[in-house]
Amino acid sequence: MNFMRKLERKYGKYAIPNLMNYIIVLYIIGYVLYISKQVTGVDLYSTFLSLNFRMIMRGQVWRLVTYIIQPPSTSIIFIFFALYFYYMIGTSLERLWGSFKFNVYFFSGVILNIIAALIIYLIWGVSMDLNTYFINLALFMAFAVEFPDMEVLLFYIIPIKVKWLGILDAIFLVAQIIGGYAALIAYNTDNSVLFMRLYLNFGFEWFSATAALIAMLNFFIFMILYKKGPAKSKTQKNFRKATKNSNRTSFNERFYNANSEKTNWEDANSYRPINPGGARHRCAICGRTEKDGDLIFRYCSKCNGNYEYCQDHLYTHVHVK
Repeated sequence: MNFMRKLERKYGKYAIPNLMNYIIVLYIIGYVLYISKQVTGVDLYSTFLSLNFRMIMRGQVWRLVTYIIQPPSTSIIFIFFALYFYYMIGTSLERLWGSFKFNVYFFSGVILNIIAALIIYLIWGVSMDLNTYFINLALFMAFAVEFPDMEVLLFYIIPIKVKWLGILDAIFLVAQIIGGYAALIAYNTDNSVLFMRLYLNFGFEWFSATAALIAMLNFFIFMILYKKGPAKSKTQKNFRKATKNSNRTSFNERFYNANSEKTNWEDANSYRPINPGGARHRCAICGRTEKDGDLIFRYCSKCNGNYEYCQDHLYTHVHVK
């Protein structure tokens, strides 16, 4: 994180605020091109704009940038939901991390996607047109880590926490990587039985495995660096243990009534935060200040008094009445 802070101090002024707004506009343009294909029969995206390294090597270098306009869905029914969903993910991460860190995360995904396509082309001679799938998957995985208890409607009917969808995506991603390289090993060792089971029956192949492994590196690297922080104090561990073992109900009830969360405080009403060492912000639960890391602090409108909480405890604290 020290390295990231140095980068932000030096290059933070170049960050694009509200980046996801522009990305959504690009997705809309990509969807318009997809609709035009249905009308004219000409696939403008694949012909001129996709990440095709065979054509890039022939001088069409603009494809390195224009490929990101590929929308997350081509269904006229689901495109609006998909655009809203990724807009919510992007804006939530930017509010939490700040514009610079979100810019770094998104554009590192774009660059790694390009590197993955280049490696596949140079090693196997296959021009694999990678779209925005892994870029959006990296955004969703980061969102699942930062907002694990947020609920979404699976198939627009079943409420499910984001963390479970993130775990399912992670399992699928690992299976794709392992299965793809297992198919490559089986192919090189003339193990036709294993190859047919992996490649022909399950669709595992090493091109997609390579793309998944490289394109998702930004998630693993960035999240490890970002989430690494100072060791948790005994109070923080006790608080997390108490909230984990508490009798929880629905997410909406916990969100709007944090009194259902049990802590090991004997008298929450008697607690009064003190800002030591000249710190401007201090969490009323864990006691961390802005000097303890890159934290976001907010006041709770349901507490009587000016009680400030970090992003880890804003929605899980006991309201002071």
